[in-house]
Amino acid sequence: MKYLWAYSVPIIGMLGIHYQGFWCWSAMIYAFVMIPIAEIVMPLNTDNYSEEEIESRLKNKFFDFLLYLNVPIVYGSLLYSLYIVTHNNLSYVEIAGIIFSLGVILGANGINVAHELGHRKMMFEKILGKTLLIPSHYTHFFIEHNHGHHLHVSTPNDPSTAKYNQTLYAFWWQTVTGTYKEAWKIQNRLNEMEKQTFYSIKSDMFWFTIIQISYMILIYNFFGINGTIVALFAGIVGFLVLETVNYIEHYGLKRNLLPSGRFERVSEKHSWNSNHVLGRIVLYELTHHSDHHYKSQKEYQILEYHDISPQMPYGYPTSMVMSFIPPLWFAIMNKRVPVDMK
Repeated sequence: MKYLWAYSVPIIGMLGIHYQGFWCWSAMIYAFVMIPIAEIVMPLNTDNYSEEEIESRLKNKFFDFLLYLNVPIVYGSLLYSLYIVTHNNLSYVEIAGIIFSLGVILGANGINVAHELGHRKMMFEKILGKTLLIPSHYTHFFIEHNHGHHLHVSTPNDPSTAKYNQTLYAFWWQTVTGTYKEAWKIQNRLNEMEKQTFYSIKSDMFWFTIIQISYMILIYNFFGINGTIVALFAGIVGFLVLETVNYIEHYGLKRNLLPSGRFERVSEKHSWNSNHVLGRIVLYELTHHSDHHYKSQKEYQILEYHDISPQMPYGYPTSMVMSFIPPLWFAIMNKRVPVDMK
């Protein structure tokens, strides 16, 4: 099955970390050099599934199992990386390579899969999603994304929507700080609505804070200061990978303000779509983001392509690389932003 390729990032990353040296950078090189090169030469796929195929894919629980398997993969990658760091005399270059490679894994197979599971209805799947957010220090994403981002996407009220002509680096500050603040605001509103205290068992943000602090304490107790530093910065790389994806997903797109004072409903035109095959597979169809926001409860294996969705000239991994160089990003993407949204 093609989605097994989604495990290629952690497999290549862990093999590289095992052999150490220059290979510690393997996941980073694979994700941001090799995949973009492959995407440029590979053909696009705009085919959608028939009703029979959709029904069959929804019944096939193997698609769910592929998501669940990321929990042991992500935590196994984390623990093995910390073991290598604490049991070997590594150079600073090797440690940096481990931080970035592990961070890519935490972003691609951690937060990205947590995002998919966070939209599921089963409590078991939601718990797995929250578990995958811990190593990236981003458990608050669970509450802000579902109760904030999907409601305010492509409006000035959404810290996770990049403005036209906004650089990636300015966006990082906006979304990292804004998302965390919004998560607390949402939690306070939920507490008031459900008449529960700040310390309630249902107060996610309170428990997320306890869990994140406990996570770092455990890392320090088992792996010392070196392991703590690697875990800390790998997590930062992980959530910056996520926020880079957020940057390209909605860059410059705006929902119109209606005479009523409310914004128009979210549609297929408020997210950037990509039909580049490799990025679709590695990111569990996240690149069909237009359909995800149009119908957020749709599972990844049945997300569709829409003609009216704005199309990215390259796949998500390639676009992420472009976004690191603002002049290049603006030169390629600004002319593609619909005129009525600028």
